[in-house]
Amino acid sequence: MPHKITLTGSATGSLREYDRYVAFDMREKGSPSAPKGLKKSTFISYTVFVAKKAFNKTGLTKKSIMHEKILIQGEPTLDIPIDECPGEVGVICFQITVLPNKNDKEKNQSEGKKEPKQEDSASSEAPQKTESKKQEEEQAPASQPVAKEDKKTEAVQLEVKETPVQGKKAAPQKKLIPNQPKGTQDVLSFDDIIVPEEFLKTRPNPEKTQKVIDFVKRTGRLDEPLTIEKDSKVLKDGYRRYVVAKTVKMDKVPVVYEYQK
Repeated sequence: MPHKITLTGSATGSLREYDRYVAFDMREKGSPSAPKGLKKSTFISYTVFVAKKAFNKTGLTKKSIMHEKILIQGEPTLDIPIDECPGEVGVICFQITVLPNKNDKEKNQSEGKKEPKQEDSASSEAPQKTESKKQEEEQAPASQPVAKEDKKTEAVQLEVKETPVQGKKAAPQKKLIPNQPKGTQDVLSFDDIIVPEEFLKTRPNPEKTQKVIDFVKRTGRLDEPLTIEKDSKVLKDGYRRYVVAKTVKMDKVPVVYEYQK
């Protein structure tokens, strides 16, 4: 049975295109402790081969692949010709994932901190307005009761006019989908997703799965959306995140659609 391999990092060379697949080079640090008498390896170079269809789903380009951090899961192979595989090890990729950048996480955290401050400022303005109205009523002379009644009726009419406007403004905020990973197109009920048997027969890497679980517990969301077929709701990519969502008992999950051809 072939061994599975997982790589994390960025491409170290330019993207090479072939008929039905693309290839690029990556490298990772070698073994931290070599046996006595052997020199410690500084790094190991890999040549990754990805089907064009799977690569196009990621949205990566020849330029962006040199800067984006990606996760590769695949199997090592020795059947690739040497001129097409300059790396020490060839890897046939069966899943490629673009990892989120630290800058995107910091932006989401900063935006989350700004929203409560705006709500606090709005709530502090409300009692100031009520206190100013009380002071105006106390300063008015007692010989003008009719004027007080007119002010009260006007204030009631203003409140009636303002309440529907506030309701209209608050409605669109409920439709927004906050705190979702980059690229999310929709949020589906977890029970609506259909998982193919080929996924159910596999078992994701426990260490990688635990990292995603820790991320969900820390942020309250998945790190990436699941890829779902639009009409049938069949899972096409992201089985690890599906397992994580099931483990932490998420009612709804972020998805990106793949349309049927």
